[in-house]
Amino acid sequence: MITTYEWAKYIHVTAISLSLCGFMLRVFLKMNDSPYQSKYWFAKLPHKVDQILLASALTMVYIMGVNPFTTYWLSEKITGLVIYILLGMVALRWGKTKKIRMIAATLAVMVFSYIIYVAHYKTPAVIFT
Repeated sequence: MITTYEWAKYIHVTAISLSLCGFMLRVFLKMNDSPYQSKYWFAKLPHKVDQILLASALTMVYIMGVNPFTTYWLSEKITGLVIYILLGMVALRWGKTKKIRMIAATLAVMVFSYIIYVAHYKTPAVIFT
C-alpha cells in the first residue's frame, strides 16, 4: 500500500523533472527567438507544473511535521529555490543579451542540481553548514 507521503513524493519528483525539462526547453526557444515561446504550452503550462510542485512539497512538509525554518536542509532548499527563480527570470526575461541569458540559464541549472543534492541527502551543504 502506497502512503500519502509516497504519493506526494512521486508527484513531486515528476513535477521536478517536468519543471527542469520545461525550463531548458523555454531557454532553448528563447535563445533561438522561436515564435513558439509565446504559445500556451510554453508560456502557461510551466506555471501549472510549478503549482503542482509547490503543492506536493507543502504536502510532504506537512506530513513530515517539520518546520522549514528550523530544518536547515529544507531552509537551504528554499534559499536555493529563490536563487533559481531569480536566475530563471534573468535567463527568460531580464537578460539584455543572449550571453547574459545563457550564463543565467547555466547557473540556474547548477542551482537546480544543488537543490536536488540537498533534498536527496537531507543535509545542508553551503549556507547552514
